[in-house]
Amino acid sequence: MDLALLRTFVTVHRAGSFTRAAALLGLSQPAVTSQIRTLERQLGRPLFLRQARGVTPTSIGDELAHKAAPHLDALVEIAEAGLDERSSLRTLHLAGPPEFTAERALPALAELTGSDGQGPALRASFGNAEETLEGLAAGHHDLAITTTRPRGALLTATPLCDEEHILVAAPRWVSRIGSSGGHHRDARLLENLPVVEVHESLPFVTRYWASVFDSRPTSPGAVIVPDLRAVLACAATGAGLAVLPRYLCASALERGEIIALYEPAVPPLRTYFLAVRTGTLAMPPIARAHEWLLRTAASWG
Repeated sequence: MDLALLRTFVTVHRAGSFTRAAALLGLSQPAVTSQIRTLERQLGRPLFLRQARGVTPTSIGDELAHKAAPHLDALVEIAEAGLDERSSLRTLHLAGPPEFTAERALPALAELTGSDGQGPALRASFGNAEETLEGLAAGHHDLAITTTRPRGALLTATPLCDEEHILVAAPRWVSRIGSSGGHHRDARLLENLPVVEVHESLPFVTRYWASVFDSRPTSPGAVIVPDLRAVLACAATGAGLAVLPRYLCASALERGEIIALYEPAVPPLRTYFLAVRTGTLAMPPIARAHEWLLRTAASWG
């Protein structure tokens, strides 16, 4: 049986789509379709059921994938390890949300490059969850950090850490609101106060209001800027209230530049996932970076 056909078959099985598999393999969709049909003729059995969106493996297809995939992954690992002594210098491509990636993930992974420069080269790109996962599936990234758990067999995700969100404002707002922090939860004190957000839909503020106040915000967006670091800077100048990850604004809180308006007993959380293409953890550079991030994230708290 042709290994190239098996490789295409396993990629289609994991991708759930001829189109996505073609993108991963660098082939045209007709070429992928032709290879699968050739393999089906050789086996005398259908391997996939064609549907309006993608394909579903038959029982024979699932059985073949279960038997073949581990061996193909092992061959990839051997090839990666046996190229030459410079194989450990491969470039590692990371994608994720700009603030979290810049503030937490990149500093952690930069340690893997080593003080002698002998570690893997590191490249990063920023994007939202949809863009990041699409890029990972297409083979543009090796690791992706996202707040959305991917579906399907093509990508594998592991919870990385939880991010606590807090409601903050510059000190001058505290006396006006009549709050000095604490556990009281009266959203009426905050009605119609301006907010600083990353989007017109006020995603962080809306999520916080629903979780803490069980209501929807009535506040207008005073400043909209698509970067949480800019949101923090604007909030510190007194432009309005903001909901921010605690890790991002912890230093500003300690310096008194902003104040936490509420400290609910159960703060709103958002989970980050570390995603890879299924099977790529067999590649040592990706596996090391994956393990390193998970281990480092355990200390983020």
